[in-house]
Amino acid sequence: MATNSTPTVVLVHGAFADAGSWSGVIAELQSHGIPVVAPPNPLRGLASDAAYVASVASQIDGPVVLVGHSYGGALITVAGTTENVVGLVYVAAYALEEGESLGELQGRFPLSPLVSNLKEATYPVEGREPAVEVTIEPEAFPAVFAADVPPAVTEVLAAAQRPLAAAAFEEKAAAAAWKTKPSWALVAGADRAINPEVERFGAERAGATIVELEGASHAVAVSRPEEVAELIRDAVRATG
Repeated sequence: MATNSTPTVVLVHGAFADAGSWSGVIAELQSHGIPVVAPPNPLRGLASDAAYVASVASQIDGPVVLVGHSYGGALITVAGTTENVVGLVYVAAYALEEGESLGELQGRFPLSPLVSNLKEATYPVEGREPAVEVTIEPEAFPAVFAADVPPAVTEVLAAAQRPLAAAAFEEKAAAAAWKTKPSWALVAGADRAINPEVERFGAERAGATIVELEGASHAVAVSRPEEVAELIRDAVRATG
């Protein structure tokens, strides 16, 4: 069971998803007595989203392990500098360097099929022109995001996807917490939303303990929650 020294796991979802995408992982962690929080990710910009995640972590009593999926990985990279954060876990995620943007990290490698299947829309910004946000084209969503998830589940995920502000791709990370905090990373071997090479490169650069799941899609937390939770439990054991 959890003790006072057991870190709280904060699960940060990425773009085109919501906190419900962690449901299977949450159930696994809770069954092992690990406290879990899965806050909503605003998805409005790297600096502001990271500040929100940092504020969630800093208000938790005791140590925190931050877990980021996809774009959530960029957020924990910055938010992880918060004093009570003791570890970082990247799940099919971006591990940025300080001063690096998502676009720059992606640009080192061949682009994934995600890039050509994004649909643009606008949203209002008070006092400014409307800003652009992106989602995945519904017909491309199963193949790009969740190829190993049952079709009935994928249809729901596609309908419920949350858009990401397009500007987030160009914002640069203000810090890289992995330089001072231990990290773990799961590379999804069949990811078509983020090139697995991008995940692997960032994880190796961060000196992370890496697990690679062959055949896993970007939605690995949905399709293989036990294995995702197992890596998180490794981080909790190592930092608790």
